[in-house]
Amino acid sequence: MNILAQINDLEEIKEYLPFLIPIAVLQLGLTVGALISILRHKKYKTGNRALWVILTLLVNIIGPILYFVLGKTDEEDEEE
Repeated sequence: MNILAQINDLEEIKEYLPFLIPIAVLQLGLTVGALISILRHKKYKTGNRALWVILTLLVNIIGPILYFVLGKTDEEDEEE
Protein backbone atom coordinates (compact mmCIF):
# COMPACT_ATOMS: atom_id res chain seq x y z
CA MET A 1 0.00 0.00 0.00
CA ASN A 2 1.49 3.33 -0.98
CA ILE A 3 1.51 6.52 1.06
CA LEU A 4 -1.22 8.22 -1.00
CA ALA A 5 -3.60 5.33 -0.37
CA GLN A 6 -2.86 5.49 3.37
CA ILE A 7 -3.54 9.23 3.43
CA ASN A 8 -6.80 8.65 1.56
CA ASP A 9 -7.81 6.02 4.14
CA LEU A 10 -7.11 8.47 6.98
CA GLU A 11 -9.28 11.09 5.29
CA GLU A 12 -12.14 8.59 5.10
CA ILE A 13 -11.76 7.75 8.78
CA LYS A 14 -11.85 11.45 9.69
CA GLU A 15 -15.30 11.69 8.10
CA TYR A 16 -16.67 9.19 10.62
CA LEU A 17 -15.05 10.63 13.76
CA PRO A 18 -18.02 12.85 14.69
CA PHE A 19 -20.11 9.67 14.92
CA LEU A 20 -17.50 7.35 16.42
CA ILE A 21 -16.26 9.56 19.27
CA PRO A 22 -19.65 9.92 21.05
CA ILE A 23 -20.29 6.19 20.67
CA ALA A 24 -16.88 5.39 22.14
CA VAL A 25 -17.48 7.77 25.07
CA LEU A 26 -20.91 6.22 25.69
CA GLN A 27 -19.41 2.72 25.56
CA LEU A 28 -16.66 3.62 28.02
CA GLY A 29 -19.02 5.40 30.41
CA LEU A 30 -21.55 2.57 30.45
CA THR A 31 -18.86 -0.06 30.93
CA VAL A 32 -17.14 1.77 33.79
CA GLY A 33 -20.45 2.57 35.49
CA ALA A 34 -21.69 -0.98 35.20
CA LEU A 35 -18.42 -2.47 36.48
CA ILE A 36 -18.41 -0.16 39.50
CA SER A 37 -21.99 -1.09 40.29
CA ILE A 38 -21.34 -4.82 39.79
CA LEU A 39 -18.33 -4.82 42.08
CA ARG A 40 -20.12 -2.83 44.82
CA HIS A 41 -23.23 -5.00 45.01
CA LYS A 42 -23.58 -8.60 46.13
CA LYS A 43 -27.15 -9.33 44.97
CA TYR A 44 -28.56 -9.17 41.45
CA LYS A 45 -32.05 -9.65 40.00
CA THR A 46 -30.72 -12.36 37.69
CA GLY A 47 -27.33 -13.97 37.27
CA ASN A 48 -24.23 -13.52 39.38
CA ARG A 49 -21.22 -11.23 39.56
CA ALA A 50 -19.06 -13.27 37.15
CA LEU A 51 -21.80 -13.38 34.52
CA TRP A 52 -22.34 -9.62 34.62
CA VAL A 53 -18.63 -8.79 34.51
CA ILE A 54 -18.16 -11.04 31.47
CA LEU A 55 -21.23 -9.66 29.68
CA THR A 56 -20.26 -6.08 30.46
CA LEU A 57 -16.74 -6.50 29.13
CA LEU A 58 -17.44 -8.69 26.11
CA VAL A 59 -20.75 -7.38 24.76
CA ASN A 60 -20.11 -3.75 23.88
CA ILE A 61 -22.81 -1.22 24.83
CA ILE A 62 -25.49 -3.94 25.08
CA GLY A 63 -23.85 -5.74 28.05
CA PRO A 64 -23.88 -2.75 30.42
CA ILE A 65 -27.40 -1.81 29.35
CA LEU A 66 -28.58 -5.36 30.03
CA TYR A 67 -26.99 -5.20 33.48
CA PHE A 68 -28.76 -1.95 34.38
CA VAL A 69 -32.10 -3.27 33.09
CA LEU A 70 -32.01 -6.95 34.10
CA GLY A 71 -29.29 -7.39 36.71
CA LYS A 72 -29.13 -4.39 38.99
CA THR A 73 -31.41 -4.51 42.02
CA ASP A 74 -33.45 -1.47 42.96
CA GLU A 75 -32.29 -1.45 46.58
CA GLU A 76 -29.92 1.41 47.41
CA ASP A 77 -28.20 0.01 50.53
CA GLU A 78 -26.70 -3.25 49.28
CA GLU A 79 -23.09 -2.37 50.04
CA GLU A 80 -23.14 -4.52 53.19
